[in-house]
Amino acid sequence: MKRAPILPTPAIASTTSPLRRLLANSLLYVVPVSLLVVVSAAGVGELARQSIGYIGQCLLALIGLLLALLPFLPQHLPLERFGAANAVTLVRAGITALMVGWLGRGTLSTEVSWLIVVLATLAVLLDGVDGWLARRYGLASAFGARFDMEIDAFSILVMAALVYQSDKAGAWVILSGALRYGFVALGPIFPCLRRPLPPNKRRQTICVIQIIALIICLAPLVAPPWSVVLAGLALSLLSMSFAVDVAWLVGHSSVEKNGQ
Repeated sequence: MKRAPILPTPAIASTTSPLRRLLANSLLYVVPVSLLVVVSAAGVGELARQSIGYIGQCLLALIGLLLALLPFLPQHLPLERFGAANAVTLVRAGITALMVGWLGRGTLSTEVSWLIVVLATLAVLLDGVDGWLARRYGLASAFGARFDMEIDAFSILVMAALVYQSDKAGAWVILSGALRYGFVALGPIFPCLRRPLPPNKRRQTICVIQIIALIICLAPLVAPPWSVVLAGLALSLLSMSFAVDVAWLVGHSSVEKNGQ
C-alpha cells in the first residue's frame, strides 16, 4: 500500500515562508550596518582615546533597538524585501547607536560635542530620504512607519540625555524624549490612548523642531542660559503637541461612547 505524501499545512506555508524570507533579507542589511557601527566606533574611540567599552556600548544599543522592533517586522508583509527605505532608517539607527556610546562618559569634550552634532545632523538629513524612497518605490508599510517613528523617538531621548550630561540644561530636558514613552506606557491603563492618530503635519513639524533644537544645544558654541531657553521652548512645543493629541483621543472616545 502506497502512503500518501505528507503535505505542508497551507496556512503555515503561506505565513511562515514569506516571513522567513523577509527576515533573511533583513539580515543582509542588518549585518553590514552593524559592522559599519563597530568600525566607526573603533575609529572614533581611537581618536577620542576611549576604551573598547565604547564600541560595546554602541553595538549593544543597536542590537537592543533592533530586537525591540523585531516583533513588528511581520507588519512589513506582504513585502518580502527589507528595502532601501528601511535600509536608510537602519543607518539612522546606527548613527543613534554611535551617540549612545557617549552616555555616562562624563562631560563631553569640544571635539566629541562637534562629532555628535555632525552625526545628529546627518541623521536629520536622512530622515526625509527614507520616507521619499518608500513612497517613490512602493515600499511603504506599517513596519516602515513604526521603524521611522521609533528611531526618531529614541534619537530625541538620547540627545536630550546628552544635553543634560553636557550641563546645557537641567534633568527636565530628558522629558523631551520620555514623553513619547510615557504616552505608550499609559496605553494599557487608558485604552483610548492606543487608538491610531490621523496623520498630522503639526506633529511631524514639532518633532523636527525638537530634534534641531537639541542639536543646537549640543553645539559647543551654545551655552546656558541660551541652551536652557532653547531646550525649554522646544519641550513646551512638544508638550503642547502631546496635549492636543491626548485631548483628541479622549474626545473621540467620549463621542463614540455617547453614540452607543
